[in-house]
Amino acid sequence: MTIADQAFFTHDGDALIPTPIARGPWGDTISGMMVGGLLGRAVEQCGGDSDLQPARLTVDLLRPVSIAAPVRVDAAVERDGKRIRLVDARMWQNDVVVARASGLYLRRGEQPTDAAWTLPIEMPPLPAEAQQPSGDFTMEMWAYSANSGTTAPSTDLSEWRNGGQKYAWVRDMKALVDGEPLTPFVRVAMAGDVTSSLTHFSAGGLNYINADYTVTLSRLPDGEHIGLAALTHYSHAGVATGTATLFDHQGPIGTGVATALANPGFRPPRR
Repeated sequence: MTIADQAFFTHDGDALIPTPIARGPWGDTISGMMVGGLLGRAVEQCGGDSDLQPARLTVDLLRPVSIAAPVRVDAAVERDGKRIRLVDARMWQNDVVVARASGLYLRRGEQPTDAAWTLPIEMPPLPAEAQQPSGDFTMEMWAYSANSGTTAPSTDLSEWRNGGQKYAWVRDMKALVDGEPLTPFVRVAMAGDVTSSLTHFSAGGLNYINADYTVTLSRLPDGEHIGLAALTHYSHAGVATGTATLFDHQGPIGTGVATALANPGFRPPRR
């Protein structure tokens, strides 16, 4: 199998074996995006229902997850009512819980006719030119900034090195687990991790590492591209919180929230 065909994880019984491309930008550890994707996958497999909307996923990144060891993920329904379902998931490595997630499902119903106020925000248009996977290029990501004017978006995050509002379109280009197609929910579970880097990036680069992230959804995304528009960043004494609006090609679909600790040393993935 070539790297271009490789998934982030392969099966070995009930264990999931990380491949080299699952490595994140903070050292010899699995990317938080992949950790969140596996937890979202477990939540969906355990509690997914066509009549229920996955409305919230919170991922707690408890410990660094080594790229050198397999992981196991389990999930269970903690509450199942007429209009609400709550699912908890855990990721294990070497018999230690290294991450966990909580997923909330709500029953769809009739939409009220009067609209509530919301902050108007628009994404830059989807890039016309799609990227092709090669080498360790695992995700198509276009970085934009309100300060960039009419310049082209970047794929190396250079557009975020300023003090302006930031945007990104992302598209995962490889399977999370070998032999499994990416579902819309798993796509947005993975993209939610981008909230931290998007909202905590400054002119000097990314100086924070997130301890968690949350995705809230009013509907599932349509298509492969997930958009993120940064809304807020607040920080004090090395602790930060950031929020972003999530989009698909039709418009807003929800919100991303990430809390983080000061931790300089981020190195953007090679493109």
